[in-house]
Amino acid sequence: MPKLSNAVWRYRHEKMTALMDDLAVDAIVFTSADFFQFATNFHTDVLPWERPIFAVVPRNGTPFLVMNELSTHHMRFSQEQGKVWITDITYYAEHPRVTDRLPLITQLPEVLAERLRQAGLARSRIAVEGGSPVLAQLGRLLPELTLRGATAECRSLRWQKHDEEIAVMAAAASISDWIQDRYRENIRPGRLVQELDCAMAALFVQEAAERFPGEQFEVIRCWTLSGPASASPHGDGASCGARIKEGDVLVNIVIPRLNGLTIENERTWFCGTPSAEQARLWSAAKAANEAAIAAARTGNPVCMMDAAAQAEIEKAGYGGFIRHRTGHAVGIIHHEYPEDMAFCQRPLLANEVYSAEPGIYAYGIGGFRLDDTVVVGDTPRVLTGTPKTLEYATVR
Repeated sequence: MPKLSNAVWRYRHEKMTALMDDLAVDAIVFTSADFFQFATNFHTDVLPWERPIFAVVPRNGTPFLVMNELSTHHMRFSQEQGKVWITDITYYAEHPRVTDRLPLITQLPEVLAERLRQAGLARSRIAVEGGSPVLAQLGRLLPELTLRGATAECRSLRWQKHDEEIAVMAAAASISDWIQDRYRENIRPGRLVQELDCAMAALFVQEAAERFPGEQFEVIRCWTLSGPASASPHGDGASCGARIKEGDVLVNIVIPRLNGLTIENERTWFCGTPSAEQARLWSAAKAANEAAIAAARTGNPVCMMDAAAQAEIEKAGYGGFIRHRTGHAVGIIHHEYPEDMAFCQRPLLANEVYSAEPGIYAYGIGGFRLDDTVVVGDTPRVLTGTPKTLEYATVR
């Protein structure tokens, strides 16, 4: 079973160190849930706005964490499983204790200040990802400390994936192809759309239990839009009770998360033989998807994926039916960085991972979107393999 080892920590730590050198700082503090997971390989289990968490990675020295006591046993399980990369942890209390007292949330500034002192960072310059009211109070406790906002710069740490990360994403993609086959077997007129999705999610976790026992697997989304509702990328807001009808176009979204990494796999299906217009729209969406994949080559501008897909859609005469960019990066979260994919002029880097998901949305007819997860390289590598033929997309 592919998983993330200390090799990934070393890879990420080298990137953090290089960024600290570029920013001329002595440490980075991560405050958001996804960056905390990036730095620790701990599956974050709290909302930081409610229960603040801090991962402090010094340029020199031992990284440490400040966490809410709610995570105590989860962290212990993760350490026993050998998953966590940073194990120097200070906890604060969720509620007051009579014995074995921990600091309370109101004392977090003092707790963090003391940990920074112990690490020799009291007079340092520190880069901050995200932000927290706790950090704003450090000035009165550590008057010689300098904090520098660095959220945008930190996002670049997550662009390029380690080979182990891509192996995990490939495993997730494989099981997503399996569930797409199950979707094809189960689409039929009269079936409740939401019931179909719930049934597929149940099959998903059963299959995952066979393939990945003891690992962290989540169904982020099994979601289908059927009929006219599919012309809206996020549905019509009236999904309860919706049933598949003969002649419907269906767009489904399959997003699993395995050991902290996501992929996307989306397909357009037909319940019955598509009309000539539906077939043309589907073919244009497929051509756009394939053009985006072909553009995911090292050195091309990031925005070329979007531009290539748009050119195919416009060539087919459907440029007015575009409602979103061609895709986005994927990784720890299923909308990863960079978030400005359609406008980003920097060159693509090897081992970036993107969704290639151009869509065509014809009101009154339906939506047409094929989405693959692709790894950037001299030759792009597509992780998802669900067939993309009109015959396969047609469920008779």
